[in-house]
Amino acid sequence: QDVALMKELQLPAYRFSISWSRVLPNGRGEANPEGIAFYNCLLDALHEAGIQPLPTLYHWDLPQCLEDEYGGWLGREVVCDFEHFAATCFKAFGEKVRQWLTLNEPWCMACLGYANGEHAPGRNSAPDREPYLAAHHMILAHAAAYRRYHSEFAMDQGGQIGMTVNMDWKEPGSSALADVAAAQRAIDFQLGWFMDPVYCGDYPSSMKDRCGERLPNFTDDERALVFGSSDFFGLNHYSTDYVVDATKQPVESESMWGRRQSGGYWDDQELNCNSDPAWEKTDMNWDIVPWGLARLLLHIQKTYAPKGGIYITENGCGCDEISLDDGLQDSRRVRYFQSYIAQLHAALQDGVDVRGYFAWSLMDNFEWGLGYTKRFGIVRVDYMTQERKAKASAKLMQEIAKTNSLRLPTSVLESSRFSPMLLVDPAL
Repeated sequence: QDVALMKELQLPAYRFSISWSRVLPNGRGEANPEGIAFYNCLLDALHEAGIQPLPTLYHWDLPQCLEDEYGGWLGREVVCDFEHFAATCFKAFGEKVRQWLTLNEPWCMACLGYANGEHAPGRNSAPDREPYLAAHHMILAHAAAYRRYHSEFAMDQGGQIGMTVNMDWKEPGSSALADVAAAQRAIDFQLGWFMDPVYCGDYPSSMKDRCGERLPNFTDDERALVFGSSDFFGLNHYSTDYVVDATKQPVESESMWGRRQSGGYWDDQELNCNSDPAWEKTDMNWDIVPWGLARLLLHIQKTYAPKGGIYITENGCGCDEISLDDGLQDSRRVRYFQSYIAQLHAALQDGVDVRGYFAWSLMDNFEWGLGYTKRFGIVRVDYMTQERKAKASAKLMQEIAKTNSLRLPTSVLESSRFSPMLLVDPAL
């Protein structure tokens, strides 16, 4: 029924994730036939509907047995186990898949899992070391899966494989050289952390300088494994920050849950992120800043020039839908998509090679620790009856998919463009 709804909306592609535990209940070894059958059924339905699948191999659900055995992403053993899981999926599903994603948002995995502990496995006792070690193993696991795919499967299956990272744009809080440098550090410690090794062969120098021996080194063999291990650039983007230098003042970092984040990774960057008070916010309390997407895309194109182009694999808006009618109208989400896609178009006009865009999300979903309290879907789900109803934002996506064009009010277009933060003298 869900695939039929996608077909009705004329969506050309669908991104979903594969559960490691569903395919390999023991984390390794032989595959679970029922798990394989489930995903083959979905892939067959998508194929029959003319919808291209984009499976993500890992979206934060590590088998508990591997966490118990060697500490999950903190153990070097996870690299081989992830490669085996990936190869199992390539063998089982690869004839029906033309593009793969290895990891979804490894920054969230490393920092929310091992620095502030707000996501699984909930560790925050060593934020100066564990996030960097876990991330190192994530990068190696991604690269191992990439090499395995190209050595055994790509020639026959004809597909591509990459990784998707989450990144908010980081705009300097002023033209001062210290703030400009701080904004670049913010980019280095999130985007560059995972993509510099893939596209440049090593971690950013700012990370190496500030972290010292706490940041793992790549051996020559590991560097060769990782360098060039992406056929395209996957990007999840939602918001933007103004960044100011904090080398001579306290670092003030707050989590999504409103908790102070300090020590280790959070202090290593020596910067603070701020919002423009004029920015509108989503129900996730994330700032709506469409022009940040265009600037981020330009940065990625200039810095990495990804050979397979950029795919925006997540972009969306959590809204407080106070009633069924309000949820189905979802005018705020419509404006969000119009303004962000307008800035995506501006980036295309400036020469950025963007080849795909996925809204987050198709349906209202289980939003991790927030459960069912936040709605991102372009399709509304009645959680009691499981009934699905397309929202106005779904009709917008249908029109874009059908016509390959975006129509929007002039006022929305104008408001999507950059406007400097208005600084108010507190003495006035």
